[in-house]
Amino acid sequence: MVKKLTKSIREYKLASILTPIFVSLEVVLECLIPFIIAKLVNSIDVGAGETIKLNDILIYGGILVAMAVASLVCGALSGAFCAKASAGFAKNLRKDLYYKIQDFSFENIDKFSTPSLVTRMTTDVTNVQFAYMMIIRIAVRCPLMMIFSLVMTFIIGGSLGWIFIGVIPPLSLLLFLIMKKAMPLYHKVFKKYDNLNESIQENVRGIRVVKSFVREDYEKKKFDKASTDLQIDFTKAERILAWNNPIMQFFFYAVLSSVLFLGSYLIIRSSGTTIRVGDVSQLIVYGMQILMSLMMLSMVFAMIVMSIESARRVCEVLDEESTLKSPDNAVTDIADGSVDFDNVSFKYATAAERNVLEGIDLHIRSGETIGIIGGTGSSKTSLVNLISRLYDATDGTVKVGGRDVKEYDLNALRNQVSVVLQKNELFSGTIKENLRWGDPDATDEELEEACKLAQADEFIRGFPQGYDTYIEQGGTNVSGGQKQRLCIARALLKKPKILILDDSTSAVDTRTDALIRKAFREYIPQTTKIIIAQRTSSVEDADRIIIMDGGKINAVGVHEELLGKNAIYTEVFNTQNKKGCGDEE
Repeated sequence: MVKKLTKSIREYKLASILTPIFVSLEVVLECLIPFIIAKLVNSIDVGAGETIKLNDILIYGGILVAMAVASLVCGALSGAFCAKASAGFAKNLRKDLYYKIQDFSFENIDKFSTPSLVTRMTTDVTNVQFAYMMIIRIAVRCPLMMIFSLVMTFIIGGSLGWIFIGVIPPLSLLLFLIMKKAMPLYHKVFKKYDNLNESIQENVRGIRVVKSFVREDYEKKKFDKASTDLQIDFTKAERILAWNNPIMQFFFYAVLSSVLFLGSYLIIRSSGTTIRVGDVSQLIVYGMQILMSLMMLSMVFAMIVMSIESARRVCEVLDEESTLKSPDNAVTDIADGSVDFDNVSFKYATAAERNVLEGIDLHIRSGETIGIIGGTGSSKTSLVNLISRLYDATDGTVKVGGRDVKEYDLNALRNQVSVVLQKNELFSGTIKENLRWGDPDATDEELEEACKLAQADEFIRGFPQGYDTYIEQGGTNVSGGQKQRLCIARALLKKPKILILDDSTSAVDTRTDALIRKAFREYIPQTTKIIIAQRTSSVEDADRIIIMDGGKINAVGVHEELLGKNAIYTEVFNTQNKKGCGDEE
């Protein structure tokens, strides 16, 4: 896991190395400063008949100023390099995760879920960043500070140094027990972060539905529950960690009392020959440094242990291999738009009990217009997803242009199989920028031609800014029908050999739907067109209509053949016609 994460350090290796170097220099200076102060105090604490040596004071003062400035510079440099290294590491790690997710297949994304991936790229990466920051700075500083301070207590205080040695084991044990008690609670919070993100994401995405059904109170209660669950676990953990401070205070005052009592006793007994006032005062400083180092180490340990779970979740994504990959020596040239399903069966998970598609045998000639009708759950979308290799068939073979889709380079295949999905998605940016997802190099004339074919040109020109109209995130400032037509135009700009419309004209009126199909027939006759629809009017002029039922092909034929002979098609047609007649009356 460490090896996997350290690959994201890359160009920030130098900053990561310089940080502990400057931290070490800072620690050495901080441990020497109390020693010099002790010498200064001892030189001032003159005995009877002795004269204060002003030169000694000036020398010690000058050394202290120089060391303080040097310590400040080292501290500032270590902080700057640490910030650069940790922030850069997090940037690279977040980028590596994002790029990895971009290569995921739908199956990989289904495995993790969208809210979980969002949490891993935000909260988990931040936790790993904080842990890395502490490792290269605080985790170096604290042990060095504790060791050097302990050495200095023996140099200055002699046998008094054993007071500090004696306090370290019980204090370490108590801090360890606190961490051991708190860590399991931190492990639990990450799945609850996923639940919280899921609640937020669903609410924001479906805010119009929430408001139309007046379900704001329900959504608030759902959010409150997820938020409260998270708060309860964090509160328990923080309540345990809160013992750190009083325990540290107890040991600090215990050490302070012991040093003052024994130090005063030794000063009086030896008349200042064994130990002096300046030495005792700085022993207290070293004691503070030792205890604070222990407390900081406990916090570092807590952060690292908490981040281990985050690091594991991040590495799960980095280690995940896409279930769909281009083969070696992949084919990049698609001969034509023919599609063949040879005894194809498919299920979304290997552990699933039944197939979503079963025994599909279907052969589509290049340039044909194919309509697909079927009830909800009849696996229409699952069927067409196999053509562009969004999923791989479990059994059987899917061919495009006479070749198994697994032989093609994925990018080459998907550039020639243009899909307008059931859930249309537009991105923030101008209409032109959204359309050029289909072809980044498309001219303005090509954009307009595609929009005319998709019956989008007229409403675009009705906007004050025309093709430069800004689309809000998710296309919230255009209607459902306008969004569908823009997505169709975007797909046409790819100039594909196969065009798949997955119920993507459901939000447009029947006249516009007919005009779109007419444009397809006249302007892209060589393109294979596969139209999934709920309305029989959208497919009745297709070369063939496929009836799907329960993951199987129920019937194949033209409109006249199926009407009256196929129960499913006839029922759909009659229902829609009756509804249409009723509307006209």
